[in-house]
Amino acid sequence: MSPEQQPISTLTGSAIILVRPKYPENIGASARIACNFGIENLIVVARERPDQERMLKMATHKAAHLINNLHFFTNSREAAEPYHFIVGTTARQGRHRVLEQTPHEVMKDLAPLAADSRVAMMFGPENSGLTNEDLDLCQFTSTIPTADFSSLNLAQAVAIHCYELSMALHNVTTSVKESDFANSYDLEGMYDHIEQVLTRTTFIRHTNKTYWMRNIRQFLSRIRIKKKEASLIRGACRKFLWFDENDDSGQ
Repeated sequence: MSPEQQPISTLTGSAIILVRPKYPENIGASARIACNFGIENLIVVARERPDQERMLKMATHKAAHLINNLHFFTNSREAAEPYHFIVGTTARQGRHRVLEQTPHEVMKDLAPLAADSRVAMMFGPENSGLTNEDLDLCQFTSTIPTADFSSLNLAQAVAIHCYELSMALHNVTTSVKESDFANSYDLEGMYDHIEQVLTRTTFIRHTNKTYWMRNIRQFLSRIRIKKKEASLIRGACRKFLWFDENDDSGQ
């Protein structure tokens, strides 16, 4: 191992994103788990900030700093913006969803990317899980294999994924450098421009927009788009939109 490389112990800038959790106690328990596995940030997406005392009670003194420094957002898109790769967790499988992997499988794919990128794991509400719109923000999806009674506590799901990521990172080494990959902010801006162009050309219409954009997201997610590539695609889209608007105005 070269002097500038070291095994990953703490994931710099990593996060657990809890979307619309029902119980503050589950947030506190998730903070405790995050602290045990070196996850630096805890993010909650909700309409209102959860009860502080109920979260702290389950977090215990060791993880209190994650609760006191809790990142709070009212929508998933803003919460996802800084992250290059996001694992979305789901127990449901639908025909338009990305093919789910087990936590063990997905963390093996994620670990090498985590060496110099910001990664996050996104978990949905205890009663319903993540929506398709939440999962659109994720480059990976993970399903915990269970028996017929597939009901795990939120904190249990967080623990399983954190453990699998920790194990996958055990033999991965990294040198500190800035990631070349596009983060969620870059990608969502790119998808907005792609949608505008495809709508303008009537390739997609309002009746089938969600279907086609979800398929485009799934395809491009497999490519691992770099910042420069996302910028190039956005530039081409902007040029097309500018040309189309000016061509229309000249007629």
